[in-house]
Amino acid sequence: MALKLFNTLTRSVQEFKPLDAGGKKVGMYCCGPTVYDFAHIGNWRTFVFADLVRRTLEFSGNDVTHVMNITDVEDKIIKRVRETQTTLREFTGKFEAAFLDDLKALGCREPHQKPRATESIAEIIALIEKLIARGIAYQANDGSVYFSIAKYQGCGCHYGQLLKLNLDEMRAGERVASDEYEKESIADFALWKARVPDDGDVFWPSPFGAGRPGWHIECSAMSIKALGETFDLHLGGEDLKFPHHEDEIAQSEGATGKPFVKFWLHGAHLLVEGRKMSKSLGNFFTLRDLLAKGFTGREVRYLLLTAHYRETFNFTLDGLHGAKTALARIDECVGKLRELAGGVTAAPESGLPEQFSAALADDLNISAAWGAVFKWVSAANKRLAENSMNAPAAAAALAAWEKVDSVLGVGVNSEAEIPAEISALAAERTAAKKAKDFKRADAIRDELKAKGWVIEDTPKGIKLKKN
Repeated sequence: MALKLFNTLTRSVQEFKPLDAGGKKVGMYCCGPTVYDFAHIGNWRTFVFADLVRRTLEFSGNDVTHVMNITDVEDKIIKRVRETQTTLREFTGKFEAAFLDDLKALGCREPHQKPRATESIAEIIALIEKLIARGIAYQANDGSVYFSIAKYQGCGCHYGQLLKLNLDEMRAGERVASDEYEKESIADFALWKARVPDDGDVFWPSPFGAGRPGWHIECSAMSIKALGETFDLHLGGEDLKFPHHEDEIAQSEGATGKPFVKFWLHGAHLLVEGRKMSKSLGNFFTLRDLLAKGFTGREVRYLLLTAHYRETFNFTLDGLHGAKTALARIDECVGKLRELAGGVTAAPESGLPEQFSAALADDLNISAAWGAVFKWVSAANKRLAENSMNAPAAAAALAAWEKVDSVLGVGVNSEAEIPAEISALAAERTAAKKAKDFKRADAIRDELKAKGWVIEDTPKGIKLKKN
């Protein structure tokens, strides 16, 4: 079934067809972290969304090259380096490592390439030189190099491809050195920033003088180096449409004269407890904050994958408790199927994979996809309760779940995740029952329940699960 996605560039849902002549190879770039702090839950919605896109493409038989940049030099980073009196690499390194740890905790597949801005200076300079040679960039009196919106438009190029900009009403003719600028302004933006005293040791030599790159040009240089001058997919949060992504298009197409990206996908904003995230409101969470509250990366991933990527999503702690319950339903069903299947293997049963695939093909309709999963869970539980399923049928059902989970990436809880303390209590209860000390056995059952675990007696022995 053909995959259809909402292309921000055309403002419509379109069938996704790779640029590759063979129709299989896909180049996908996702704006990565700016490593000056721990990523917050709003950031993680975008990265889990990107992981869903990649897994869906791979599920559909595509050979994906996933590139995610590491922004390790820009205004906020330099400010923090100066404040902490450390080196650039020492400062960004710890947050880069933390980001990758969190990415793994959320079950995201690691990108195939993770270029750092600081390791792409030669490519950045070469791209700026092309823009200067084409008359679209210029060096100002302060020594910095700026992109000229007017010259770009004068070449017959269109500025405002991702969203409608009323250029007549926007403030024009201003020049900005900062990486981000006000949404209502249309401004020449910095490609190369001349060194100033506050930069300290963060600078590189260039034909334009000592300095450092602007944020926008970093992504253009890194994506073109990894995927070519024209590639399939560029992803990011909707807050990056303007100016960041619009400026990426302008400088990339201005330098190469070719279309930059075929499909642009943008994830919507995330609210927390119904409000915009803010430390002052107490609703600002990193993944680490949520793990410290006793939730798991798996539960956070599930919750982030319950809303359509183009819908504003309200992330709540109650929602995380609901995620725990929903995953427990899947775990219980899959556990029973695995027990019945034993060592038998089989091809996936029909039904779930087809319904799941159809839902995702419709612009990643994740709600319908989960609907198919829980419909399957209910049907499987009914067959199990009626004893109308044999080992081969259980194996086929299990294979169907594993196929769709290659996209969802939530997996199942395993026995290995049971803490040693809980296992020891369960063993003690078994010994107490054998000794006919039922009072002690019941007391241990209550103790396990208080610790969040339910113990069940089955013909094949005891089973432990989170309550």
